[in-house]
Amino acid sequence: MQRIAWQYERAGNRMDGTVATIGAGQVRAGIDPRARRAIAAACIGNMLEWYDFGVYAFLAGAISAAFFPSSDPTASLLATFAAYGVGFLARPFGGAVIGRLGDRRGRKVALVLTLLMMALGTIGLGLLPTYAQIGIAAPALLVALRILQGIAAGGEWGASTAFIIEWAPEGRRGLFGSFQQVSTASGILLGSGVAALLTSLLTPEAMLAWGWRIPFLLGASLLVVGILIRRSVDETPVFEDQVARKDAAPVAPAQESGPRLGLRAFGFTIFWTVSYYMLLSYMPTFTQKFGALTASQALWSNTIGLVAMVLAVPVFGHVSDRVGRKPLLIASAVAAILLSYPLFRIIAGGAGFLTVVAIQVVFGLIVALYSGPGPAAISEMFPSHLRSTWMSIGYTLAVAVFGGFAPFVATWLIAVTGSPLAPGALYLIPMAVLTLVVVARMPETGKSRLA
Repeated sequence: MQRIAWQYERAGNRMDGTVATIGAGQVRAGIDPRARRAIAAACIGNMLEWYDFGVYAFLAGAISAAFFPSSDPTASLLATFAAYGVGFLARPFGGAVIGRLGDRRGRKVALVLTLLMMALGTIGLGLLPTYAQIGIAAPALLVALRILQGIAAGGEWGASTAFIIEWAPEGRRGLFGSFQQVSTASGILLGSGVAALLTSLLTPEAMLAWGWRIPFLLGASLLVVGILIRRSVDETPVFEDQVARKDAAPVAPAQESGPRLGLRAFGFTIFWTVSYYMLLSYMPTFTQKFGALTASQALWSNTIGLVAMVLAVPVFGHVSDRVGRKPLLIASAVAAILLSYPLFRIIAGGAGFLTVVAIQVVFGLIVALYSGPGPAAISEMFPSHLRSTWMSIGYTLAVAVFGGFAPFVATWLIAVTGSPLAPGALYLIPMAVLTLVVVARMPETGKSRLA
């Protein structure tokens, strides 16, 4: 039997990362070991980065007390979520600069850079003195570190998505691309789980005094693992092929210009990011304040919802390889439009812990319907020489404008309207309608070859 280590199969710009085992008149396609190693490394690093970036939201109460003391708890919480959103405002800058670096120097270079930046921001947050210790400098430094994390996260998403999709074999991009979202959600899940564990083990006083620092310091130690792994993987074959053909690289036609495709990615991402940060990151605050859950119950219910999402994402990614990306994307947006208002109403009615858990599982499945095919669908919009830059710009702009401030907007809407149902009715549903229009007008790319 003869083993072909790496089989380039070009049809147009196709790069198929498969291994073929030939014998007895049969051909069986497998996955190049380099692809498995590269995708695993990207996912581990991505998970650790999003653990660090996301844990802030789960510790919002302790952080607000430490850095934004106020006699008005709502004002303090708003200031904390505003600092959370500032990190998202920095993401488009990181997406543009690091995304451009990824298109010019390689996806791997961009990924290692984002890890180092996120590590610095995380260590800083874990060691940062509080307002009581250094006064106004404390929240100022907190915002600066969130900006650094935001730049890193902006570059990470596009670089890691392009890296994974370009290593994935043709016909399986939905499945392999879904692991980008699995690793992202796993990082947030890890943060939620650590926060829930700490609130269960420590007294409220200990949590406010020093317990909130532990998740950040744990994340810094874990990032070392990701850096070591990423140094040992190869550049994507799609990027290497692009470099080899640099002199003869085709110019994208007008309908596939970077800004035009970036605008489509922007609209594609709006509901995705709002649902993600509204239904997952914001829910511990919402269920505790309006669902009559304790802090520990709120975090555990959120963690269970995240588990459901993590398990469902690769399933839906795999299904999208069979039936296409659009049916699942449309189903997710429609489900959010129909279900978000009544489910928010049930939670606000004091439904109890088990009912809230069931609702958060439903929310997790709605997000998974979009997140499964999402990375492949957004990557397939772009040719390789535009992918990292313009995918990052479109995605991170939408996240900055709509997603990062979702907890802030939700808190503000409730304060203005006096209704806990306002976030679903006035924010989530309109954003789902907007993205539904964009997705309906997109071409189906599930069976296309990666350019």
